[in-house]
Amino acid sequence: MGPARIPHSALTHLGEAGASLLLLMAKSRHKKPENVRCYFTPSDQALAKVINLLAPGDSRR
Repeated sequence: MGPARIPHSALTHLGEAGASLLLLMAKSRHKKPENVRCYFTPSDQALAKVINLLAPGDSRR
């Protein structure tokens, strides 16, 4: 059996803290980004930040 992988909860905490996708892939030893993305859900605050970056001053919000 190979070395232990990082627990999913640790990936969640790293993702929510803003760790890069490459770091998460390295820590989890996944080769495909889509396999890492499913381990964490961005916080409401992180989503709001992205929305503000994509549509600054959008009055429809």
